[in-house]
Amino acid sequence: MRVRRCLLFMPGDSRRKIEKGALSGVDSVIMDLEDGVAPAHKADARAVIAAALDQLDFGRTEKLVRVNPFASPFYADDLDAILKHQPEGVVLPKVESKAALDDFDARLLAFERAYGLALNSLPALIMIETALGVARIHELLPAPPRVQGVIFGAEDFAASIGATRTPHGVEVAYARGAVLTHAKAYGLQAIDQVYVAFQDAEGLTAETLQARGMGFDGKQAIHPNQIAPIHTAFTPTDAEIERAQQLLAAYAESEAAGAGAFAFEGQMVDMPVIRAAQSVIARAQAAGAI
Repeated sequence: MRVRRCLLFMPGDSRRKIEKGALSGVDSVIMDLEDGVAPAHKADARAVIAAALDQLDFGRTEKLVRVNPFASPFYADDLDAILKHQPEGVVLPKVESKAALDDFDARLLAFERAYGLALNSLPALIMIETALGVARIHELLPAPPRVQGVIFGAEDFAASIGATRTPHGVEVAYARGAVLTHAKAYGLQAIDQVYVAFQDAEGLTAETLQARGMGFDGKQAIHPNQIAPIHTAFTPTDAEIERAQQLLAAYAESEAAGAGAFAFEGQMVDMPVIRAAQSVIARAQAAGAI
């Protein structure tokens, strides 16, 4: 599964912005057909995204497309228009029912069969961003095999419960934790909420470090200047990498000697600590830091 530290939304009806995203070096670009595009511009946005997929070089950046929700009149047309241009993944927003997931998966399976592709080869990410979606998350997961991650949409969730968004985020804390916990329970990536004050680099960094500490794998972005702080926060530092490598080397020596728990830098080490160190190394390797 590829690393997704930062997922940058670009409005699907703006070729200029998509081109900027393609050159940004971000892990993933999400070309948007949903909230970022007015209803009257949906058809134009499909054409812009199709052309971008056919013509632009995104380099190592993952090319994702967010379609409209299952209940939307635009949903089926979005998939019909976009899939044949071979995005590297599809994002389904506002997932609230097993029926929505089953229909989405069936349409992608039909596309794969029609084009002679391996079944479940097209990755998908799903968004949980309403009260109903959070309440039913235990029914939505485990998801179909193609689903690699779950994205938490804080702004839509807050609107769905009539909450006012605040800097400390207490109004979305339960839902944010629920999405994280359920995603991790089934081995899926968990992608954190948007930080809407895109010019506040200090606040973004603080919230991103918090998300990393909670266990999130990445974070959504709405402006290119958010990419670097998010990438940095989700990439282990040299000191963290060095300590994890030393700890794992000490563990290997202890294991070879037939010992169980052992001391490292004055602290007792057991398997949860080892797994945390292994996670640091895995994240560093995925991000190219090793």
